[in-house]
Amino acid sequence: MAHKAMQRELIDLHIHVGGAVAPHILWSIAHQQGFKLPVRNYFEFVELITSRPGKVGSLEDYLKIMHTWTEKIQSSPGAIERSIYEVIGKEYRGSNVSQIELRFNPMKRNLHSELDLDHIIHAALRGMDRAVLEYGVRACLIFCLAREFDHKLNSIIVEKAIKYKSRGVLGIDLAGTEKDAMELKPEVVATYEDLFERARKAGLKTTVHTGETANTGAEGLMAVVERLKPHRIGHGIRAAYDEAAMKLLKARDVVLELCPTSNLHTHAVEGIKEFEHIVRTFWDRGVKITFNTDGPYLLETDMRKEIELIENNRILTPEQIDQTLAWAREYSFIPATP
Repeated sequence: MAHKAMQRELIDLHIHVGGAVAPHILWSIAHQQGFKLPVRNYFEFVELITSRPGKVGSLEDYLKIMHTWTEKIQSSPGAIERSIYEVIGKEYRGSNVSQIELRFNPMKRNLHSELDLDHIIHAALRGMDRAVLEYGVRACLIFCLAREFDHKLNSIIVEKAIKYKSRGVLGIDLAGTEKDAMELKPEVVATYEDLFERARKAGLKTTVHTGETANTGAEGLMAVVERLKPHRIGHGIRAAYDEAAMKLLKARDVVLELCPTSNLHTHAVEGIKEFEHIVRTFWDRGVKITFNTDGPYLLETDMRKEIELIENNRILTPEQIDQTLAWAREYSFIPATP
């Protein structure tokens, strides 16, 4: 099984820069930039910035690691350039990931406007360009809007994504937890409608984090599909418990970016059996799915391990897994090569 996974050319559609940089790289960047860390040595630092079952109790705990440490350490032009370069190279060398879509929020890398946003973006593009040149992979960036940001800040991120579309910023995302019931209401989702419409009109692709946690159900996901019209959905696992939601996803041809290890660590699912039920339900209803890492180093995983998890637990057959990889390439924001 493992050998088969390694033979495949893999693609990762859902990977956050904040959770994808190796601890030794972040350790080096932190010291280079003079960060005062709350740990005494490297091994304590690794423990600080990684997640595993039992350590993280919820999605909020998982995100706290990124927001408190990894994103902060990556907050300079030099840091984000090196981070993106290292992620692409490592995923190619370690898992044969030949196509990758990296997402991050550039405003969470400019130290609350202390640094120039365009310098952060240019640095990220330099890191991507260098890795693409060296490894021959295909890559793009996705800019994350934030649910905790106001409309004005998110609007600036959309404008920056449009500005750098020709350089390789090919999409936008809406990230953050749907912990408040109000965030699931159609009228709240609609506050992002003009931003997503502007992005689509400019030729950008769109994806949205929704339907990830057990307390959200499918209400927010359905409002997102109806109002924001995304090309893909990040996670979306709660739709497996709602026939109307699955019918809507299939009718609109919206593809799900599933992240197995992430859902297990954050207790979005109770265990591997529930994840199996979700995957098979989507498959049986004709909802297209892909498998992704979310945050490989924060979760101590990679694309090869994600595929092995699906194979070794016999959640899908090898042929079905190949189909999910074909969907990933078909629905990638990176245009297909002639």
